[in-house]
Amino acid sequence: MTEHSVTFAERNFAGANLGDERRSRRLPMLVNEMMRHPGGSLPQKLPRAQDLEAFYRLCDAPEVTHEAVMAPHRDQTLQYLQDCDHWALVIHDGTELNYTTRRSLTEQLGQIGNGRQRGFLAQNSLVVDPGRGVIVGLVGQILHLRPQVKPRETQAQKRRRDSRESRLWGRGTEGLPSRREIVDVCDRGADNFEFLEAESNSGRTFVIRSAKNRTITIGHRPDGESAQLHPFARSLPAIGTSEASIEQKQIVRPGKRKGKKLSRWIRTRRTARLNVAAAAILIQPPRNRSGRHGNEPLKLWVIRIWEPTTPDGEKPVEWILITNHPIQHPDDALLVKSWYEWRWTIEELHKAMKTGCGIECLLFQHVDRLKPAIGILSILALTLLMLRDPTRGQSPPRPAREQFADDYIQVLARWRHGEERPDWTVSEFCMALAKLGGHLGRPSSPPPGWIVLWRGWEKLNNLVEGASLAKIKRYRT
Repeated sequence: MTEHSVTFAERNFAGANLGDERRSRRLPMLVNEMMRHPGGSLPQKLPRAQDLEAFYRLCDAPEVTHEAVMAPHRDQTLQYLQDCDHWALVIHDGTELNYTTRRSLTEQLGQIGNGRQRGFLAQNSLVVDPGRGVIVGLVGQILHLRPQVKPRETQAQKRRRDSRESRLWGRGTEGLPSRREIVDVCDRGADNFEFLEAESNSGRTFVIRSAKNRTITIGHRPDGESAQLHPFARSLPAIGTSEASIEQKQIVRPGKRKGKKLSRWIRTRRTARLNVAAAAILIQPPRNRSGRHGNEPLKLWVIRIWEPTTPDGEKPVEWILITNHPIQHPDDALLVKSWYEWRWTIEELHKAMKTGCGIECLLFQHVDRLKPAIGILSILALTLLMLRDPTRGQSPPRPAREQFADDYIQVLARWRHGEERPDWTVSEFCMALAKLGGHLGRPSSPPPGWIVLWRGWEKLNNLVEGASLAKIKRYRT
């Protein structure tokens, strides 16, 4: 068992109020075992039958709820937001968790996908420290069940319904401190006037990508000229330039190929040269009220970020962002742009939850047992992303012994260099771990992602277990 896993499990799960002290002690121990093999199904995470049975019994207890298992982790992440004296991002986004094949859960789950599939809509709020370039933790997770809506629901009924998905964005910010240093970062799904108004009155900073071509007043004077948001943003002159690493999906269609699958998606990454423009605006409330909000315009700023020239075959980049951060200088607009670029981190979390930790592979017969398991694996997925942070070179160097056990450092160093490296830093350890996972490690290679590091972690656990068994065999001999 690594010191890293013990520290992580105790820090994030110890002290959970699960109705019994034995359960509270058992949870961190089970998480320690899961961290050895975070991928696959529960039997793969907990190969010993007694551990697997203990986990099922734990989730079966009525006191073990989704809120209870996540409370220690959420409290410490919330405390970080209370104490930090610099910019901290809270990235909000949702993802669908598909449990359609669990027939016993069909009537207990909500609609997802095209309406024929069943599962949850998980709304996550991820805290990131942009200055140090590290992930802090989850400050909230909502497991939402889409209700069966009446086919002829009126606009007034829709507005009064508390289960509307547009209200998940507001629920995700409940309990967050009212401080300007905390920045809520959201994608286009959050672009509704009810949430914009709530964020404007929250005391926090926010950045939301625009989805709707709203009616605005140019400037912050109520007697300014009226316009539409998107055409106005596209008419603004550039006030600065910047670069960004862009990842896009492309369809590859081979000329002559037999078989059913004649095309496939591939991901491409390139560096784009971007222009930046910004202006002050008043966003007017919609004529037909679509939520619970007032009728006063919102004093905000719009920022347009676009690619003036695009390589052949590539899709041009354009972001139209809405923020309450005052734009007095081009550097202010570039700062907001840098905040929004962190939004893709939560997409990596969703991928780590599903692909890395197999959160959709859970087998339970009741939703109340499934929910705490989802919470536990969601926090476990953070460890896969946290392995990635030291390889980015943004965090200060720390000795590897502070995060990883000695036997893990010794085994990995002997595999990588043929000798022990007791003076390794966390960054050097993680880069060697990436090498074990298949990363080339060339100067021109991009930094390793969490999937490569996860593969290396799985292999390293097998190497450490093999070395431990070899020591036991020699001792007995």
